Amino acid sequence: MSTATRRFPLTDWTVVVPVVALVALVFSWGRDLPGFAVGLVALCLAGAVLAAVHHAEVVAHRVGEPFGSLVLAVAVTVIEVALIVTLMADGGDKTASLARDTVFAAVMITCNGIVGLSLLVGALRNRVAVFNAEGSGAALATVATLAVLSLVLPTFTTSKPGPEFSTAQLAFAAVASLALYGLFIAVQTVRHRDYFLPVDTGAVATGTPATATASGAPGPKRTDDGDGDGDGDRDHAAPPTARAALVSLGLLLVALIAVVGDAKAVSPTIEAAVAGAGLPNAVVGVIIALLVLAPETLAAVRAARRDRVQTSLNLGYGSAIASIGLTIPAIALASVWLSGPLLLGLGPVHMVLLALTVVVSALTIAPGRATLLQGGVHLVVLAAYLFLAVSP
Repeated sequence: MSTATRRFPLTDWTVVVPVVALVALVFSWGRDLPGFAVGLVALCLAGAVLAAVHHAEVVAHRVGEPFGSLVLAVAVTVIEVALIVTLMADGGDKTASLARDTVFAAVMITCNGIVGLSLLVGALRNRVAVFNAEGSGAALATVATLAVLSLVLPTFTTSKPGPEFSTAQLAFAAVASLALYGLFIAVQTVRHRDYFLPVDTGAVATGTPATATASGAPGPKRTDDGDGDGDGDRDHAAPPTARAALVSLGLLLVALIAVVGDAKAVSPTIEAAVAGAGLPNAVVGVIIALLVLAPETLAAVRAARRDRVQTSLNLGYGSAIASIGLTIPAIALASVWLSGPLLLGLGPVHMVLLALTVVVSALTIAPGRATLLQGGVHLVVLAAYLFLAVSP
């Protein structure tokens, strides 16, 4: 029986693993765990990641693109925000830069890691990874604007000393982030949804007549066969029933709560290991972002293996937009009761890496197709970020 139509028996691992991971979260919350318990929680976390990817694909098959990638991106980000706020409430001044470190790590991981891996997998499969430049370019522009407004400007404002926003500036950044995020969602899901549908690589490769773009010029053919999933005839399995999709949506949320909660449970061990190794505290934010974004990374790579690179880019850029567009307003609201400073501005090295990411991404997206080289370039930029996070 296909993934799309199965009835999820209670013995199915995709049902059992999220529940077990949630139980592990309940028993580990707020406790100092011994080494073996940390290992068990980490195993539960890995299983929850795999289960989350499975259920995200079921939901995506039901609702179609770009709604499927949007569901996963928003769900992960909302729970990520809850994790950041919880850690900041418990950590005091030492977590003043946690939101900045985690959000910037999410931007670098999504725009270079997820995008780079997806292009690499897509190019290995078809020599050239094909996607929609209009939709991906709009998403990249939104990411760049949000990143500069929220993470670069605080370094240069003068109302408060240090890389901080004043109260009014933080409020403006929060409202602007929400407005841009809402506008992007409206464009992605309603007004220009066709810009975010997977591209028919066969039509592009053989020169088959393509659909027209908004400007009237011929563009890549979108693979929408009328069933709303944007996958053309490539996926022959019938979409799941509404009941199966609702069950998967519920289990997806359970799995994501378990992922983020278990990540918090092991975070004291991570922090102790980082401090014991003499590494910068920013490494904690990088590790948290890597753990939280694991479901999206796996889902994006699997989509690229199925010739749906546009879906992978939707996940990558959509996650970056949601990470900034939802985290900054939530942190601004939480700052009303959180004590201590809120450091949002990036340092010179990270600003250079952000600028490099935007330039490289623009050159990658503009042609609407990419080779192994573009995927490799993005992964090298990510490797540089990770190396400099460990050895600044």
